[in-house]
Amino acid sequence: MRHALSEKIRRLLFLAKWWLWIPPARVVGQIRSTRQILWVWPEGEVKLGPQVVLFMHFDGRGLVRPQVIDYMRALKDNGRSVVLVSNSGRLKPAAMEALQEVCSGVIVRKNVGYDFGAWRDAVDFLELPRAETQEVILANDSVFGPLLPLGDTLRRLNYAKADVWGLTESWQLRYHLQSFFLAFGPVALRAEAWSKFWTSVRPVPVKSYIVHTYEVGVTQAMVKGGLRCAAVWPYENLIKLVNRTELAKLIEEEETELGKSDPITITRKMQVLRIRDGVAHRTALNPTSDLWRQLLISGFPFIKRELLRDNPTRVEDVGDWVEVVRDILAADPEPILLDLRTMLKGGAP
Repeated sequence: MRHALSEKIRRLLFLAKWWLWIPPARVVGQIRSTRQILWVWPEGEVKLGPQVVLFMHFDGRGLVRPQVIDYMRALKDNGRSVVLVSNSGRLKPAAMEALQEVCSGVIVRKNVGYDFGAWRDAVDFLELPRAETQEVILANDSVFGPLLPLGDTLRRLNYAKADVWGLTESWQLRYHLQSFFLAFGPVALRAEAWSKFWTSVRPVPVKSYIVHTYEVGVTQAMVKGGLRCAAVWPYENLIKLVNRTELAKLIEEEETELGKSDPITITRKMQVLRIRDGVAHRTALNPTSDLWRQLLISGFPFIKRELLRDNPTRVEDVGDWVEVVRDILAADPEPILLDLRTMLKGGAP
């Protein structure tokens, strides 16, 4: 009862914020210019190949994390022309030196419009798609990784099967491909839905509006435009991994003397029950948080930074992520641990 009441209060507060704050914020978004670029490297034309990545970045210190450089290098090594689009307003000389080794271009802009404001600015400035453009990937720095060879993932972007790809898909709010990685193929890039969507993107200064209207809205716009959208790791496939056999194994393990007192075992069972409860009640889960373990086991090469830094939805079983990365993926967790040392507050990895 208390949970239901708090959920109703939260919902009422959200609606009040939406109806009171969103209208003036939309006016601000209409008045503001969509062009917030401060400077671009290199000067003159930014030369790009047929496969382009617009990599959105933010760091208030003007730095670029080593893992971000590694991520972009992996994209470059797999034939992509990478353009960093930074909302930081500035980049330190050491960061620019590292970026020039892996990027075809760097766009630095004011911190206006969040990710989609940055991507629109880049799409407009670079005049994408160009005649030779066959793919545009939108990516950002909201993930740790790649923990596995990125080429294995990129080779699964089959534009004969779908025009728009995400790595994961969500049914929260409305169906959408999650925007930390979106790939648009040649049909999508030349569809009316592509140009119409980016023309609609405005620098509205409210994150919840951006999420509802653009993060969810871009998939909805592509679907309504007749384009085929798909996820490399479909939601239904991940849910099927959390089956009764998996639950039975955890219950059996919990009934041992060690399992009865082991919090890791107990929290894993609680998370499986939480997932199965969501399935039973048709409650949409967030794959990159609730299903993080199933994703990694399935070859997903990333972990969301928000999950390890804040765990905002209180996922029960994330405490053994290091063991999953090291023992199941045979990957090195140390780069993530290095980042967590600078960003984690009030908790342990």
